[in-house]
Amino acid sequence: MTPAKAYGAQSDQSGLAPLNIERRELRPDDVAIQIDYCGVCHTDIHFVQNDWGMTQYPLVPGHEIVGRVSAVGDQVTGFRPGDVVGVGCMVDACRECEPCQHGLEQYCLEGPTLTYNGQDRHDGSITFGGYSESVVVSDRFVVRVPEALDPAAAAPLLCAGITTYSPLRHYGVQAGHKVGVIGMGGLGHMGIKFARAIGAEVTVFTRSEAKVSEARAQGAHHVVVSSDEAQMQAAAGYFDYMLDTVPVQHDLNPYLSALRYDGTHILVGLIESIEPPVHGGSLIFGRRVLAGSLIGGMPETQEVLDFCADHDIACDVEMLDIRNINEAYERVKKGDVKYRFVIDMETLRNTAD
Repeated sequence: MTPAKAYGAQSDQSGLAPLNIERRELRPDDVAIQIDYCGVCHTDIHFVQNDWGMTQYPLVPGHEIVGRVSAVGDQVTGFRPGDVVGVGCMVDACRECEPCQHGLEQYCLEGPTLTYNGQDRHDGSITFGGYSESVVVSDRFVVRVPEALDPAAAAPLLCAGITTYSPLRHYGVQAGHKVGVIGMGGLGHMGIKFARAIGAEVTVFTRSEAKVSEARAQGAHHVVVSSDEAQMQAAAGYFDYMLDTVPVQHDLNPYLSALRYDGTHILVGLIESIEPPVHGGSLIFGRRVLAGSLIGGMPETQEVLDFCADHDIACDVEMLDIRNINEAYERVKKGDVKYRFVIDMETLRNTAD
């Protein structure tokens, strides 16, 4: 085992503090990575605070990891020391079920092994994430970061990026389609960029008048203030797709009404019950689809990085000293970041032992 500095939580009330962990010795298919950057996802906060009742402590969050390969196992041929690589939300899966065989490891029938708060399939240990100076991961769950990408800005592509890219691709968004993006946070601003790059006509739905100019600056062709009933009525029956990035309960019915017949409303943020309930007529009378999507498999995760390099797309980030992580969490909860914090891990390596 190799010692590593990290930041982690000891309980749902503890916040994050320095923590010493151990990383495993290399297995034959492993890649050891010195972490340079790690994005801060709202999911990290949910796990730290045990909002979903499934956290195992101590917890080291972080699943938007970019760094450099420091060593490889003796069976690894696709990576070598010095390569700039990334690790997203998964570090393993059964590799044998139908989804895994089709490169959809996020839907592994046994459940994927999460980058943190997961259970290692070989030794039963609990996985620790990217708020640390190093990580060891099977090569199948490592992706290459193209040279054209800023490594820091690329980190959130491993979660926020793939979460919005995958459904646009899977559900068939094409040039000329009319796409509504609901929400303007870390996910929403990436959805705008991807839909625009595909060639869709992009409209942002936001409850805040203050975000109208912001949405246009991100590339939206149009903005609808969803709290304005007249604007929502004017949007009725217009859209082919809705990409819904809002992570809290909200009324889907007005957005379903904004879809044309055969339109698709895609949930990528809400994993709780839908409240208020969806009116069945909103679906039936327009043959509309209410769908969902979870991150992306490993081939598609590599694809999104390559797509971003080809189209000059990056997440808008604010760099963070890890010693300020607890304050950053409070800002994320208030929506006070544009649009993703990324931890500079040099600030962790420079902390006193």
